[in-house]
Amino acid sequence: MTLTLVLWFTIKTSLQVCGNQKEVKSMRISELSKLTGASIRSLRYYEAKGLIATQREENGYRVYNQMVVERVKTIQFYLSLGFTTEQIESFLNCVMKNQESQCDDLLPLYTEKLQEIEKQMEMLQLLQLNLKDRISYIEEQRRQGLPVGLPSI
Repeated sequence: MTLTLVLWFTIKTSLQVCGNQKEVKSMRISELSKLTGASIRSLRYYEAKGLIATQREENGYRVYNQMVVERVKTIQFYLSLGFTTEQIESFLNCVMKNQESQCDDLLPLYTEKLQEIEKQMEMLQLLQLNLKDRISYIEEQRRQGLPVGLPSI
């Protein structure tokens, strides 16, 4: 998680400077995939969901500008936190323009996600306890030379 945060905060958008004019480098979907680690299928999905924008060349190939790299990495960051693309869509434009603290919709989403994770952790702890009990039961039955079966409920 810490590595994800560090990577997200170190994202830099590179612009090629030509004299006094800034030229934004464009790339095809395969290059965007290599730069971001996102699969081509994921990138097409993000485009279909309206999370990233593309332009088309005359031959129909998708062309992305360098700014999309940062956007995709931001999407990946929020996916790694467990947010859905629908949730990300609701706040992505805000976090791309501002700091998180300035996005009013984000704090309630973070709070809700944290509550979901805490519930999942409780369930996992119960599962862990149940499995430990089963292991102990089986080991005890074997030590006593008894047949192993399901305990009576």
